[in-house]
Amino acid sequence: MGGADKVDAMRGRGERTIRDHLALFLDEGSFVEVGTFSRSANPDDRERTPGDGKIGGHGRVAGRPVTVWGDDITVKRGSSSIVGSRKLERLIEAAYRAGNPIVHFGQTGGARIPDTLGTEGFVEVTPGGHLPVRRRRVPMATAIVGPSFGGSSFYSAHSDFVVQVRGTSMAVTSPRVVEVATGEQVSFEDLGGVDVHARITGQIDQVAVDDDEAYDLIRRFLSYLPQNINQPPPRMLFDEAIEADPELYQMVPESRRRAYDMRRVLARLVDGGEYLEIRPQFGRSVVCALARIAGHSVGVVASNPMFQAGVLGPDAIQKLTRLVLLCDSYSLPLITLQDVPGFMVGTQVEHDRLLHKAITAQQCLRLAGVPKITVVFRKAFGLAFYSLGGPDQGFDEVLAWPGSEIGFMDPDVGANVLYGAQLATLPPDERTAELQRRADELRDATDTYDGAGVMKIDELIDPADTRRVLAEFLDRHAERPFESGADRPLSSWPTCL
Repeated sequence: MGGADKVDAMRGRGERTIRDHLALFLDEGSFVEVGTFSRSANPDDRERTPGDGKIGGHGRVAGRPVTVWGDDITVKRGSSSIVGSRKLERLIEAAYRAGNPIVHFGQTGGARIPDTLGTEGFVEVTPGGHLPVRRRRVPMATAIVGPSFGGSSFYSAHSDFVVQVRGTSMAVTSPRVVEVATGEQVSFEDLGGVDVHARITGQIDQVAVDDDEAYDLIRRFLSYLPQNINQPPPRMLFDEAIEADPELYQMVPESRRRAYDMRRVLARLVDGGEYLEIRPQFGRSVVCALARIAGHSVGVVASNPMFQAGVLGPDAIQKLTRLVLLCDSYSLPLITLQDVPGFMVGTQVEHDRLLHKAITAQQCLRLAGVPKITVVFRKAFGLAFYSLGGPDQGFDEVLAWPGSEIGFMDPDVGANVLYGAQLATLPPDERTAELQRRADELRDATDTYDGAGVMKIDELIDPADTRRVLAEFLDRHAERPFESGADRPLSSWPTCL
């Protein structure tokens, strides 16, 4: 609404306006605008700020109602101001009352100056005043479609799902402000580009190559979830017979030291081989995803031995905690697939607060009230076994493949701890052989304990039947009385994990 010349300039650069984003994301012709005739509270700007930098309203995605808004960078770079902020607050309130998901398209230049420099203007522009108390009543997703500083970055941190388009940047402040405040010169990409957030900070859930992929990712995300926290998740029609899959076992090497990509295994377990991975480049030793099994929407947390042997480090734990919070709030059953050698060790991970993050994850899993099932594939060692849903952690079923090793420590590691120094004077080949012999003795000794025999493992299952067993579990628990996510404590936990 900043004028045809500015729109033409954007189109000339191959950029889309916020109205383009809304029209292409929503079902055709479904957008109903709110606050069309709003303008700046600053008398000097009233004629030059139609919409006051924000465009929003209501529409539909795949026929389902949603509330949407975004930054109109043709009006003062979409900067956050008094009236524009009031418009967003009204939209958020409306979404809560209607029980509709929220989708935000972010590309603001930050707070508007000089409007917000004074006390009166500053206190009128509250960053997400209604969002800190959302308590996940409705799902919220953000697409970062341009340089985003201040308000739009704040909104992303309140969201359940964040997509950033490659070539954009997201940060609390812009490189110019960083330079003025600290003297540091930094590029948009190095400050908050997609690689920074996908690999280092974990502040986005998916990278999109372009705007169209961002729209598709958010549509897919919403398709797994209910409209709001008081509804059960949608179930797709499914009437196929689930056959045994002998190839599944062949995809997992018998030797627990050999790596394999859990994502290939996951594709054999879910409907159509399709799933939406969350934070795929962050904490890569764990796969977190939304998927469907026998038509049921589910969340999946799975060890991935392809990266760091599948150990649990601070980033992986933080990632899985975020998914558990999402699943419990929106009543998605949780499946964990374990092939975990333990927690990562070392100075760096301790300094990265491994202890507190691990206990947070354990508390989160224990409090989650949705149906929960875990399957151990080859191994589950140390406290990582419990952090992925071992016995006495509130899981409905704890299953394992035959031959799985479960214990305090990998026997090979245990032999090194117990005898490594004692055998240090032996020649390397003899030392290796002796350590292996003693490790086998430790393994034989611990094998006398039978987890299934003492009911700490509910059942051993044929690997080929894993998908069928998971489907039967989901069907069985689909009949249990529905408990709204609003009645569970995890819905009020922070989104910034």
